[in-house]
Amino acid sequence: MTHDLIKEGKFEYYTSGEGTPIIILHGLMGGLSNFEGVINYFPPKGYQIAVPILPLYTTPLIKTSVGTFAKHINAFIEHKGWKEVILLGNSLGGHIGLVTTKLFPKKIKALIITGSSGLYESAMGASYPKKGDYEYIKEKSQDVFYDPAVATKEIVDEVFAVVNDRNKLLKTLAIAKSAIRHNMAKDLPKMNTPTCIIWGKQDNVTPPNVAEEFHEKLPDSDLFWIDKCGHAAMMEHPDEFNEILNGWLQKRGL
Repeated sequence: MTHDLIKEGKFEYYTSGEGTPIIILHGLMGGLSNFEGVINYFPPKGYQIAVPILPLYTTPLIKTSVGTFAKHINAFIEHKGWKEVILLGNSLGGHIGLVTTKLFPKKIKALIITGSSGLYESAMGASYPKKGDYEYIKEKSQDVFYDPAVATKEIVDEVFAVVNDRNKLLKTLAIAKSAIRHNMAKDLPKMNTPTCIIWGKQDNVTPPNVAEEFHEKLPDSDLFWIDKCGHAAMMEHPDEFNEILNGWLQKRGL
């Protein structure tokens, strides 16, 4: 990760560009590098990109929940003095984006979700890699992508390190349980924020029917598919992802 992080109080984040803020919310297994394409593409288009590092492993276990992280994002928005922002989240990050939008709708101008948890219980935790040998973790990491080669040694090493760190593993399982408890099915029909849903057609973690259900339940949503693509569209097909998202933002006047 070559990005310089800014530390201000309890917040640690990367930012670049000027204009409407797009806050990127990373998932359980991933950080800045997963969104390299988005980070480079949008600042020249007149957006400010901000990537806060979520306190996944530093929050006390008893407070480790999707709701806590949504409140952290709200506090970050207030800290920056922004009136309205666009949220973009993948996997757990999408779920945090959905909960933030539900709790603080006036601050969220638009929401973009890709491979998001929030509807599908086994998206988190059910097959979560337990401590295991490196090959098992490698196989699990490759399953996330349509093209196994996207799961680089660096990505596999990162997952392996988390599942073999007792504190991180406990926190990860607590987050997974919180995500399952925090099902959004009843909330979505009341959420009128413009939402862009970008999904991999071959997503094994949150299958395509999950995207369709999000689209059906969210009153103001558009659904876009990326073929030959798994759970992390912005990593596997960054150019196509950016073109879809930019087109949607322009069409919506955002």
